[in-house]
This record gives sequence, C-alpha cells and structure tokens, in this order.
Amino acid sequence: MDLDSYISGFVDGEGCFCVSFQPSKRHRFGWEVRPSFSVSQNADRAQLLYVIQKKWECGFIRPDRSDKTLKFEVRNVEDLVTKVVPHFRRCALMSAKQIDFERFARICESISQGEHRELEGFGTIIRLAMEMNPSGKRKYVGNEILSSLRSGERIVYATGNCGDHEVPTCTNGVTLATLSRPETQ
Repeated sequence: MDLDSYISGFVDGEGCFCVSFQPSKRHRFGWEVRPSFSVSQNADRAQLLYVIQKKWECGFIRPDRSDKTLKFEVRNVEDLVTKVVPHFRRCALMSAKQIDFERFARICESISQGEHRELEGFGTIIRLAMEMNPSGKRKYVGNEILSSLRSGERIVYATGNCGDHEVPTCTNGVTLATLSRPETQ
C-alpha cells in the first residue's frame, strides 16, 4: 500500500490547513499569526492519526470537543515547513483543498523566512489567509486585522512556533496604504 497517497486522500476528506490570528500585546503588529494543520477522526477509528504522527515525528493528538473526535495537529512552523508541506508537495490533494494548501505552504514558508516580521510580509500573510477556507467561520476578518495593525519595535514568537524570545526589528518605512492596494498578478 502507498501510505503517503493514502494519507493525502484521508486529509483531502478530513483535514484542514488553517491560519488564525489572535490579538496580542506581545507581538509586533498587535497580532499573533498561528498556522496549523489538522486532521480528525472518530476515536474508534483513530489509528491512522497515530500512524501519521509516528511517520512525521511531530504534532500531537487531542480530543476535539466541538465534534467529539480526535484531532492530529501540527502547529510548529519548522515541522510544518519541513514535514507537512513536503508531504503534500509530493502527494498532492485531488480536491479544491489543494488551493488552500498552496496558500498555506506560502504562509508557512514566509513565516519560516521571517517575512512576517515586516509589515508588508505580514499584510501578504493576512491576505493569503483570508483567501483560504472561504466557507469557514472567522473570528477576525482581514480588513479588521489590516486596519488595526500597529508598528512595533520588538517581536515575541509564540511558544512552540519559533522559540520564546524577542528580536529587535524595524518597519523599513512600509505603510498601511501599501498594504491596502490590491495585488496585481
């Protein structure tokens, strides 16, 4: 059996590539960006979640109280970029979820390369994230996040994503007006 293709098919039906935003006084622009990959299954059929966790050597399995399933989830950016993204580049999804994956991969790689530390890069991440999962519920919409961005002098990474330390930075003169313009192809 081709386990990698099986995992991709399973994720195509039961998985989610998500990027959420949370207001934060500790983060440079006033928002924390949280990419995550997850896949759920009923507890009595959750063996594949443990197989994926063992194969990728990352993530955690937890109960999902919203629908009484178990969920395998990866939130660590390094694991997302080095394990999750390469898997789905090798074994692509067959549904429209592939488009969300491509946006998700760009966001994770941008964060990994530090582009979220600059206002322009953070704005690009917001726009890409708002194009994902169009039928899903959002606590915060893109325009709300973009209009509330504040410049800052320090970044604190979320624990488990890139470490728990601060890095001095600057805004390089990027303004919100630059972020508000529609992107050209």
